[in-house]
Amino acid sequence: MMMPPAPVDEPALPAQAKPITILLTDDQVIIRNGLRGLLEQETDMVVVGEAENGQEAVDMARKLEPDVVIMDLAMPVLSGLEATRQILEFLPATKVLIFSSYTDYAYIEEVMKLGACGSLAKHTASRDLPKAIREVYKGNTCFAPGPPGR
Repeated sequence: MMMPPAPVDEPALPAQAKPITILLTDDQVIIRNGLRGLLEQETDMVVVGEAENGQEAVDMARKLEPDVVIMDLAMPVLSGLEATRQILEFLPATKVLIFSSYTDYAYIEEVMKLGACGSLAKHTASRDLPKAIREVYKGNTCFAPGPPGR
């Protein structure tokens, strides 16, 4: 008498990875809207908040605890540099990616000293921002233009 084949355990489907949570910080609403539109196309990322000045960025980061903060440097109320310092002091696991029109190496050196994980110029190709977010989320750095001495 033939026995039916034993059932084969199918491997469990991998659990949906937690999306990368992102806080956008820029004083220009058109920039924030554009970044949100770009990042909403990425299935592994979700924008959890937007801040229009550095103090609001600090407050929202403390409340939302995002994985990544996209930070402009030139903002009212509190500069992006000081906001970065305060966010990383309170949330050291949060990754800060500077997204600014400032590309001078002095600014890049300063954000590196503060602990930012990367810096992208606003003239960077749009396809590079999601790549940079993924890199800093993984614990890598991403500086374009590169850090001084490169």
